[in-house]
Amino acid sequence: MVTPPPERPASQTSAGRAVTVDPADGGRWTSLQLAGREWLWAGPGLITGSRAGLATFIDAGGLDECFPTVRGAPDHGGLWNQPWDGTVEYDGAILTRAFTSGTDTVTVDYHLEAAPGYRFVWAAHALLDCAAGAVVSAVPGTSCRLFPESAALLPWAWPDTAPWVTAIWPTPLELSTYGASDGTAVGAVLVDCPAVSVHDRGAELTLTLSCPGQPVSTALWRNQGGFPEDAPYRSLGVEPMLGRVFDLATAGPGDAAVVPESGELTWRLTISARPV
Repeated sequence: MVTPPPERPASQTSAGRAVTVDPADGGRWTSLQLAGREWLWAGPGLITGSRAGLATFIDAGGLDECFPTVRGAPDHGGLWNQPWDGTVEYDGAILTRAFTSGTDTVTVDYHLEAAPGYRFVWAAHALLDCAAGAVVSAVPGTSCRLFPESAALLPWAWPDTAPWVTAIWPTPLELSTYGASDGTAVGAVLVDCPAVSVHDRGAELTLTLSCPGQPVSTALWRNQGGFPEDAPYRSLGVEPMLGRVFDLATAGPGDAAVVPESGELTWRLTISARPV
């Protein structure tokens, strides 16, 4: 067994290409600087310092590692509220990641050890620092699952008890555009979609996930001032994902990643940026 070396909290290089992480706050990425700019949203200022030990998820911005689910129990997974020193353990599974930086590129290699047959959903829950008018690009015709918060916005009635409905990207909601504040907040999963690009203010960010033999998708969260109800703010989430649903509890056959008989699974996230 080859285990990736423990991560170290990365600092910015002189060329401005770096990921900064906070090991005390669930290993959250607090900065991603590529192509001469910051890509991660700093958050709504709901909390300062570590969220370690908290029971209820608090949005701090940046990028949280969601595992073994995104929605459901525990909300946003079980990693955001515990320290992460390169390796973290949850629910009998051990997850390790290692960063490699290139020219305007960051590669993250993940290694999971768990019991054979262990089912999970993982997402790199990246909240991006984008302006209204940013465009999310995916392959036209990609199947896109929409979830109940979108029901009132659709031109058809929501099927009773359905956990999601399927539309074709960019769906009737035109999810490709991060628009002006309109009081909406919608989550979606682009099924079997390993790569998505975001165009914002003269630059393009591309996120690509690879894990042969497993369901590889991209989740989206487009909050245009619709969440939370009591104090809404804006946020755009573009989230490479292992799985096809937000909530592991609703995952049908093929909707969750599964650890093989070896008890080990690896995957790679590549993020690159360029001026356009």
